[in-house]
Amino acid sequence: MVAIHWHATRAPSQQRHGVLALGDAWDHAVATVREWRRRTRERGELAQLDDRMLKDIGLTRVDAEFLSNKPFWRE
Repeated sequence: MVAIHWHATRAPSQQRHGVLALGDAWDHAVATVREWRRRTRERGELAQLDDRMLKDIGLTRVDAEFLSNKPFWRE
């Protein structure tokens, strides 16, 4: 499985010189929870696929079980 991560960055004029503002911390926490929810949803969908569908995406049943049983906080 391929994961694409996108992280928004601030323009140099908007940076706070090493100070993590409360708003930035909140944004990071919200993004983290969204990522965890996405992983949980996708792993649940992967667990639902039949052997034919898994073969189409190049996975075996064992691969799918391993991936779908990973904790949500692990990539």
